[in-house]
Order: sequence, then C-alpha cells, then structure tokens
Amino acid sequence: QLPTGLYKKVLVILHDSVLPYMNEPTLMIDFLTVAYGIGGAISLLALNGLFILIHQHNLEYPDFYKKLYSLLDPSIYHVKYRARFFHLADLFLSSSHLPAYLVAAFIKRLSRLALTAPPEALLMVIPFICNLFRRHPACRVLVHRPNGPEDMSEDPYIMEEERPSESRALESSLWEIQSLQNHYHPDVAKAAAILNQSLSEIEDDISGLLELSAYELFDKEVKKKAIDVPLEFEQVRGLFGKKNDIFAEHFTLD
Repeated sequence: QLPTGLYKKVLVILHDSVLPYMNEPTLMIDFLTVAYGIGGAISLLALNGLFILIHQHNLEYPDFYKKLYSLLDPSIYHVKYRARFFHLADLFLSSSHLPAYLVAAFIKRLSRLALTAPPEALLMVIPFICNLFRRHPACRVLVHRPNGPEDMSEDPYIMEEERPSESRALESSLWEIQSLQNHYHPDVAKAAAILNQSLSEIEDDISGLLELSAYELFDKEVKKKAIDVPLEFEQVRGLFGKKNDIFAEHFTLD
C-alpha cells in the first residue's frame, strides 16, 4: 500500500519513464491493475500504463471497459487529469469491433454528466461524442429514434447501473444534447446543434480542445470586436423622446 500522493507521482511517470526501460514490463501488471481498481484520480493515472500493457504486451483485462465506465462521474469534467483521461478514452473507444451497447452506454453517460459540466469541457466532449457516432453508426439511433424524447414518458437509461450491458442506453435518446442546444454559452449551443444535421465522415480533431480552460474562453470573449447595435429607431426629441410629447414643443436638448 502506497500513500495517495506517492501513488500519483509514480503513475504520472510510469508509462514513459519506467515501462520502456524494463526488460519485463509485464511485472507491473499487478501493480497497475490494483491501482486501476482504487478509483478516482489514481485510476485515471493508471490508464496510461495499462494502455501500454494491453496494446504492446497482450494484457487481457476482462472488466476493463466496465471499470472505465464506472470512472465516469461528475468530477471527470473538473479533474486536473481530464485531458489525459479523454485522450486515452478516445483510443480505447476507437475500435470498430466494440459492441454497440457498450459505446452507447459511454455516449449516454457522458451526455448525462454534460448537463452539469463547465463550458470548456462541453466544447471538448460534444465533438468527442460526435466522433463516437461516426465510428459506430449503430449508435445513431440515440439521435434519430422515431419516437424521440417528445414521445418518451421517461428515460429508460439507468444511470446508477455499473454494468454498461444492463444500462439500457440503446433504448434511450440524447435529450441531454438537445437541452444543451439552449445553453447560455453560444459556442456550446452551436456545437450541440450539429447533431441536428447529418454528420460528416471526417472525425473532429479534439486534440486542441483537451486542454481548453475557462481562462481561454474568457480571453476569447474579451478580445471579440464589439458590434454596434442600434438601440433607437427614432431620433430623440425633447426630454422624453416621444414624437408628439408636449415637452418636445417647449424644451429641447440643445
């Protein structure tokens, strides 16, 4: 058992400063699988090392996606390691051999959590979800369901279910993204509205959005050029500006 702080320091550098120089990287399997099961930030950081073992050393982890699914909680959009997590999640969900129910569960859970996410995270996760639709066309029923959210008495998706296969995500619809089309931030509303159109075949590049911060969004808004908006349609006359105002006959602003 390691202290939490030491766990984080080790896992941050393990994938690029330790594993490539080991004669037998598979010796780290137990350490990484235990760390992955701890939860929270430690599980997020263990993903890097596990990815190398799975991708390069044929590690089999039967419950890997179940655990990855359980890591999706409201804090995922706020944690320090958000960019690292979504970069790896993008890799793990890139295979076209993944079952539709699994990808649909990830899409639905990310969409539900997006309802309380900050704008900078939403501008990243909406293109992320669109990419998942492009890779897995069978999941598009969530958007193009004939009896959409208007005809549903309740959402069949079970948010509390830990197993993606039992979450009933494929029976649901993405009313959450439809709600985000009315978001207070215009860029978020514009990004969410793309699901109303047919998606292009080319995936969105989210690499530049992973590190997007609230400061960058604010700075972008501040630097926008102001547009002159006409506020008066009649030239002001008199004290109160009315055309037939008795004050306008006797007083002027000159």
